[in-house]
Amino acid sequence: MKRSSLYWVGLLAAVAADWRGTTAWAVEEVESTDRATGIRVERQVIIGDPEANAGVTPPFLPDVDRERIFAGKRTSVIDLDAVPQVQANNYRQALALTPGLLFAEETTPLVSLGYRGIGDPNRAQFLQVLKDGIPIHADPFGYPEAYFTPPLEGVDHLEFIRGGGALMYGPQPAGALNYVTHQPRTDRAFGGRTQHVFGSDNLYSTYTAVDGTSGRSGYLGYFNHRQSDGFRAANSDYQIDGGHFKWVLDGAKESRWTLGLDAYEESHGEPGGLSLGTGPLAVNYREDRSQSSKQYDRFQMRRYIPSVEYQLDFDERTFLSLKSWGGYYDRLSKRQRGGGFGVRPSGGAAASNDIERQEFYSFGIEPRLRHDWEALGETHSLAAGVQFYRMDSPRTDRRGSSAWADEGLVYKDSQRELLYGALFLENKFTLGRWSITPSFRLETIHQDLSLQNYSLATGDALTKGTKNRTDLQPLMGVGLAYEVRPQIQFYGNVSHSYRTAIFGEALIVPTSGTVLEGDIKPIKGLTYEVGFRGNSKTWITWDSSLFRVDLDNKFGGAVTSGNVTTLRNVGRTVNQGWDGAVQVDVVGVSNALRGTDAVGQWGSFSLFGNITLLDATLRGGTSDGKVPQFAPSHLVRSGVIYRWQDRVKVAFLGTFMADHFATDDENPERLIPAYSTWDLTTEIVLWRDRLRFMAGINNLFDELYYARIRGDGIDPAYGRNYYAGLSLEF
Repeated sequence: MKRSSLYWVGLLAAVAADWRGTTAWAVEEVESTDRATGIRVERQVIIGDPEANAGVTPPFLPDVDRERIFAGKRTSVIDLDAVPQVQANNYRQALALTPGLLFAEETTPLVSLGYRGIGDPNRAQFLQVLKDGIPIHADPFGYPEAYFTPPLEGVDHLEFIRGGGALMYGPQPAGALNYVTHQPRTDRAFGGRTQHVFGSDNLYSTYTAVDGTSGRSGYLGYFNHRQSDGFRAANSDYQIDGGHFKWVLDGAKESRWTLGLDAYEESHGEPGGLSLGTGPLAVNYREDRSQSSKQYDRFQMRRYIPSVEYQLDFDERTFLSLKSWGGYYDRLSKRQRGGGFGVRPSGGAAASNDIERQEFYSFGIEPRLRHDWEALGETHSLAAGVQFYRMDSPRTDRRGSSAWADEGLVYKDSQRELLYGALFLENKFTLGRWSITPSFRLETIHQDLSLQNYSLATGDALTKGTKNRTDLQPLMGVGLAYEVRPQIQFYGNVSHSYRTAIFGEALIVPTSGTVLEGDIKPIKGLTYEVGFRGNSKTWITWDSSLFRVDLDNKFGGAVTSGNVTTLRNVGRTVNQGWDGAVQVDVVGVSNALRGTDAVGQWGSFSLFGNITLLDATLRGGTSDGKVPQFAPSHLVRSGVIYRWQDRVKVAFLGTFMADHFATDDENPERLIPAYSTWDLTTEIVLWRDRLRFMAGINNLFDELYYARIRGDGIDPAYGRNYYAGLSLEF
C-alpha cells in the first residue's frame, strides 16, 4: 500500500458505571481536577478503593460542569474503560452500553451513526459531532458529514446529549456527540505508551503517544496508523495516518491555555455494492458476499485543523471558555461511470470516471460563560455564549478518460460560501430538589452558491446559476429535574432542533436530468422526553425514558427513475418510543447482601441490557404512512462484562437489530433484514500495569448480514474476524 506523508513523519440511555468492584463506595460533592480536561470542576465523584476505582467515570453528565449546563437534559457518558480497549474504532463495541445510537457498519473505515430513525446515518450527518467541543464535520452546516473521527485510543470518554443538544451546540436534530480526549499526564515530565495490534485481512494498527508536564507546561502528542486489505475480494483496502499535538500552559491557578493541532490523512477503496438480483452484470450477495462490483473507485481525505482554547476561572462562581479553530479539509473521490445498483459498470460510460474534489477552508470562534448567582436562599446558574463561523468551499467535478483516471476535463465548477452566527442563553433555577432550565438559541445562517457548467466536447462554458439564502431560526427549550435523592433523578425536556438546508439539497442548481421537486426547506424538530435514572448503588445503574421526536420538512434524498433524478421533501416524520437501560453487578449484589468483599477478591461480573423500541411514521408527502429510513422497531444490546482489579477485562457483547429500510419509501430492494451479532474481547495486564495484552473475536458466530445500503447496492458487514496485540507503557 502507498504510504502517506504523515506515515513517514510519524457508554444506559446512558453508559453504565465503570464497575471496578469495592465494598466501600460513597458519593461526595467535591472540587477536583478532571483527568480528561485537566481543569478544576465541581461534580459528584464516586469514592472508594483507589485501585478498584481508578478511572471511574460517572454514567451521566453532572447538572453543571464548567461553562455548560446539563440539568434536565438526557445525557450519557460513554466510558471507553468500561469494556476492553476497543480496537480499529469498532463502534459496535464502543456503544455497547448506550441505547438508541445506530451504527451502520460498512466496508470502508469511515463512521456512520444515526439515532432514533432521524435521517440517514451516513457520516453521522444528523448528529452534531464534536471533538473537545469543536465541530469536526467537513462543514457543520452546509455539508455536515464527518469523514474524520478521532482514534478511540486517544479518547477519554464521549458525551452524548439528546434533545437539548441543538440548543447547546447548534443544528442537528439527533443530538450532539462530543469526543473528550486525554490531557497530558501531570505526575512526571515524560511518559508514554506504544500499542501494536494485528488481525484478520492483514490488519495492522499502531498507536504511540508521549506526554508529560514540567512546571506550568504540559504536552501530549500521538501518532496513529491503521491499515488493512479488507475482506472484499478487491479494492477494499484502506490506510489511515493521523497525528495530534496538544500543548497546555497553566498560566495561573485560575487560567489555562490549550493549543492543539490535528493532522489526518486517509485513503480507501470502494469495492461497490451488491444486489439480490440475477443477470450477467449483477454481483449477487447470496452467491459470494465478498465480491466487489467496483475495481477502481477510490476515496481520499486530508484534514489539518489547529485550535486554541483559553479557560479562566474568575472566581469559584464564574467560568469562561474561549475556543477558536479553523483550517483545511480536502475530500477527493474517483468513481467509475456506467454502474448501477449491485451491477458491474458496463457500456461506453464504463470507460470513464467522475473525479470529485471538495475543499473546505474554515474559521470559527466561540466564547462561553457561566456564572452562579444567589436568590431565595438557592444557587442558580446562568450560561451564555456566541459562535461565529465562516466556510469557503470550492468544488470541482471532472470527467476522466478511463475508469482509473486521476485527471480529467472540468464539467462542473462551483463555489460555496457560508456565514453563521449564533447566540445562546440558558439558566438553571434551583428550587430545593427541583430545578428548571429554560434555554434559548438564535441562529443566523447565510449561504451562497454559484455553479458553472462546461461542455465536455468543447470545454466552453454553458449554463451558469447562482443561489443564496438566509435563515433566521430561534430555538427554545426547557428542562425539568427532580432529585429523589443523590444520584437518583426524574427528568424531562422539551427542545427545538433545526437542520439548515445543506448545499446538496436546497441550494442545488439543477442540471440536465435533475428535477428539484418543490422548495426544500430547513428541517425543524421538536423533541419531548421524560425519564428516570440513577446509580446510587455500586452494583446498579439504570435509565429509562419515553420520547417523541417530531420533524417537519424532512428531505428524503434523491429518487431516480429512468434518466431523471428527483430531489424531494418527504414531509413530516414522527418518531416515538421508549429507551431503557440497566447494568447490574451480580457479585456486587452478593457483597451488599452478605457484607463480604467478593468483588475485591474475585472481581465483578456485570450483566447489562439496553433497548430502544421505536414507532416511526412519515406523515404527509409522497411517502405518507410509511416507515422512515434507518428506523428499526427495536435495537437491543446485551451481554456480560467481567473485571478483576482493573487487571483483567473480558466482555461478551451482543447486538440485536430489527429489520428496517435504507430509504424513506419502503422500497423492498432497500430492506435491511434483522440480524444479531456477538463480540468477545479481552484485555489483560501481563506486567506491572505496563504491559497489556489485547485480543478479540468480532462477530463470534459469523453472522452474515448487512447494516447499510447505498445507491450502488448492499454493503456487506464484516464476518468473523480476529485481532491480538500488545500495549507497553513507559
